[in-house]
Amino acid sequence: MNQAGIDPAPHRSGPTWKQFLTAQAEHIVAVAFLHVDTINLKRIYALVLLEHRSRRTHLLGVTANPTGEWTAQAARNFLMDTDTTNIKFLIRDRAGQFAEAFDTVFTDAGLRVLKSPPQAPKANAHCERMIGTLRRELLDRMLILDERHLRRTLTRYLEHSAFKDGDLVTQDENLHVLVPIAHGEQPQRGDRVRDGQIGQA
Repeated sequence: MNQAGIDPAPHRSGPTWKQFLTAQAEHIVAVAFLHVDTINLKRIYALVLLEHRSRRTHLLGVTANPTGEWTAQAARNFLMDTDTTNIKFLIRDRAGQFAEAFDTVFTDAGLRVLKSPPQAPKANAHCERMIGTLRRELLDRMLILDERHLRRTLTRYLEHSAFKDGDLVTQDENLHVLVPIAHGEQPQRGDRVRDGQIGQA
């Protein structure tokens, strides 16, 4: 490269992305969409938010039509019930549903919105791993009927769960099953899921 007259790249003056995520973990939240196809082959979307430090996951909403207006309102609803004193950064991808109004909701609350580079899912790796775990541990194991069913399923699951390094950690050791596999079947405390069926532990 020197022979070609190309100078070496300058040294970084600041932390790498990984170093930033580690150092600022308690101040970072990240959002992403996941999609699910219902038994009627209708695609619906869930907007989830992950707290980097605690790995606590929030369901911001479920819809079949995630417009910019809907996404911004979901952000407002979340902030109305959330203390953002310790939150400084929001990481999101560049999906079209995240309109300017969505960013404005968070910047008005004092957060800095960080957009991941195009086609770079690793930039929001914590959120992507959490979504992958949701698919493996929950959504790939059951059939979703509609928006209401998906909302109820995710809500009940996330109420009792956290994610550590992308893996599910159940917060209530006595709660082995968090959602029914079959729609309408109500699990009881102490039940386990085995081969798609709910039974006693």
